[in-house]
Amino acid sequence: MALSKRKKEFSKLADKKKSYTLREAIEVLKQAPKTKFDQTVEISFKLNVNIKETSVSVRGTVSLPHGTGKTRKVAVFCKGEDEKKAKTAGADFVGADELVKKVSEGWCDFDVAIATPDMMKDMGRLGKVLGPRGLMPNPKAGTVTANVEKAVEEVKKGKIEFKMDKQSNIHAMIGKLSFETKALFENGSELIECVERSKPHTVKGVFLKNMSISSTMGPGLRLDIANWQK
Repeated sequence: MALSKRKKEFSKLADKKKSYTLREAIEVLKQAPKTKFDQTVEISFKLNVNIKETSVSVRGTVSLPHGTGKTRKVAVFCKGEDEKKAKTAGADFVGADELVKKVSEGWCDFDVAIATPDMMKDMGRLGKVLGPRGLMPNPKAGTVTANVEKAVEEVKKGKIEFKMDKQSNIHAMIGKLSFETKALFENGSELIECVERSKPHTVKGVFLKNMSISSTMGPGLRLDIANWQK
């Protein structure tokens, strides 16, 4: 189906002037023309944070009740007994010096990086590789931890990180379009509530300026910030 035709079909379903509840918007996305692949569903937020006037960064993690629908490869940088624990928990790549060396040479075939605190002095060498990809382990995201077993299990079950970009936006997936409406709604609700709770104390008044939901091949649908839960 040509993109122009897809847009015409979608325009019959979506009202650009309307602000949808989360459940309504999900139902509209599900009625859109089908694709040959399982589309990702994402919620985007525009925050009332002026990056030019503050150094505050909004970031956090959320455990989606129904997972992401995506198999995520996890690399764990650790030593000794922690290597066995990480492998048992389901980590895809585990190691210390050899893994650090491999990544420093440009290899980066994983979606999440976890490191034990004692490895962080070595991880500094990987800043130029992991930093631009948003993969550098961070204590606030729970990816620098002594409990690698728990961290790996949480990621595999659907724990994701969200982070504000340079335009004061947050984009985060809540699952696949093939998920049942109830599952997408519960995943989306968990994300929205976590983002709302991440409001910095320095931000006065409105925190969420606008919020929308979209699928990979569909345009964004504006969500009603005040009544999205209905």
